[in-house]
Amino acid sequence: MSTLTLNHEKTIHKSLGIEIEKATPEEVVLTMPVDERTHQPFGILHGGASVVLAESAASIGAYLNCDPSRQAAVGLEINANHIRPKRSGTVRARAIPLHKGRSTMVWEIKITDEQEKLICVSRCTMAIVELASFGQ
Repeated sequence: MSTLTLNHEKTIHKSLGIEIEKATPEEVVLTMPVDERTHQPFGILHGGASVVLAESAASIGAYLNCDPSRQAAVGLEINANHIRPKRSGTVRARAIPLHKGRSTMVWEIKITDEQEKLICVSRCTMAIVELASFGQ
């Protein structure tokens, strides 16, 4: 857990086709295809897939603001407003920090389509915890 793993072979990122486009302490950009892996039964982007994308972006950003030798970032709360449906193509999540504290961080995530139309907007609160609390 001491370095950011970009190999997502055994994670939900692999299952949903999520890719990292940019990852810095001030901005994280992820992409995700809209296809049979991310559809709900009506053939549109599943809101849960959007939430996975949003929390993933916030988690990576919060992690990049931690001391990985002793801390981890874990989701504490997330909300999402689904603005418009998306049937196919790719969505892009851009996460920026609204607050970077010692024990919590708040990230805003906007998910857009290829034409930069807003698909979903989310806010995610991350808890910054000591690795010792995980028994490590």
